Amino acid sequence: MSSEWIFVGIFLILAIIFAIIPLVLSRVVAPRKPHELKHQTYECGMETVGDTWIQFKAQYYIFSLVFVIFDVEIVFLFPWAVAYKQLPFFAVVEGVLFILILAGGLVYVWRKGALDWV
Repeated sequence: MSSEWIFVGIFLILAIIFAIIPLVLSRVVAPRKPHELKHQTYECGMETVGDTWIQFKAQYYIFSLVFVIFDVEIVFLFPWAVAYKQLPFFAVVEGVLFILILAGGLVYVWRKGALDWV
């Protein structure tokens, strides 16, 4: 039994070594030419005017999260739609229920005003 765990130990040691090697090599091989231009804030090649730390509305992030959620759910619906004619009735009901839950989420987000840009 202990001979089976030797392979696990060897695997863990190799995993740690392969994770550490790039970190060490990046410290050794990385170029070190400090210059004041490298430490300046870069934004489109132009100096910023005014306050550079502005706060964006959280609504933009919520909108993008809602888009990602619904986009991922479409990935789950695609195989269901392709095999629609071969599915039993129970699977069709589950798919319709899934779509209804998504529609309910969309109505909720819409009523909360997360989809308004104003």
